[in-house]
Amino acid sequence: MIQKTKRNYTILTVVFTFLCIVWVYPIVTILLNSLKDTKSITTRDVFNLPNSKTFAGISNYVESITGMNFLRSFFFSLLISLTSVALILLCCSMAAWYVVRVNSLIAKIFYYLCIFSMVVPFQMVMFTLATTADRIKLNTPYNICVIYLGFGAGLAVFMFTGFVKSIPLEIEEAAMIDGCSPIQTYFKVLVPILKPTIISTAILETMWVWNDYLLPTLVLDIKKYRTIPMAIQYFRGSYGTVNMGAMMASIMIDIIPIIIMYLVCQKYIIEGVIAGAVKG
Repeated sequence: MIQKTKRNYTILTVVFTFLCIVWVYPIVTILLNSLKDTKSITTRDVFNLPNSKTFAGISNYVESITGMNFLRSFFFSLLISLTSVALILLCCSMAAWYVVRVNSLIAKIFYYLCIFSMVVPFQMVMFTLATTADRIKLNTPYNICVIYLGFGAGLAVFMFTGFVKSIPLEIEEAAMIDGCSPIQTYFKVLVPILKPTIISTAILETMWVWNDYLLPTLVLDIKKYRTIPMAIQYFRGSYGTVNMGAMMASIMIDIIPIIIMYLVCQKYIIEGVIAGAVKG
């Protein structure tokens, strides 16, 4: 029995190691090509390590930052990500608390509508969404967070609802007896308990919003507002040519913040997902 268990662990280790290599390999390839000149990237040298002939140093990164107006694009990406994720966490955690504690027919209908929104393909609503966003003036980086709230509410409400169900009602009743209002109970009692789910949901939603290309392209004016994914897509050299080295560097600049955030907070993802999907 022990030998069989060890053999199973060995097989799983080999399988997951292979899957890890498959997932990491594209990122490594992009990193290596970001250090090469454009000519070597467009030939068979694309999969080779940089050498004395193909190595471009940090020139691709310098050209990427100066050529695509990086600071402006970074500001828009950061603004959209922070406002959208903050709005999703605040509104969806409150909504989940209401759904669990009220437990009325309206609350149940609201909950199932949020769950249903997770299975609706974005392509089905993107054209009407773009028109509606223009009509009600949600087509700037300063208020597009409202649209992200609508699309991100499904997952967030699902995770928060599962965790709130595991919180004893007596804790909130004790806070009420001590004189806490519902708002005080939420911020002083519920939020600290929800910390694992808040962090894991924030990571998942940030990864989605930061890397999203389609929604900002449909809603925002691409001439005025460009997030980093949009700027990478429209990154061009002279006469419409594409500087592949600088574009690879741009992609690395885009994914590095998310990789760092994920590595720092990865332990909370599993805790939050398990707490939100299993408990209750």
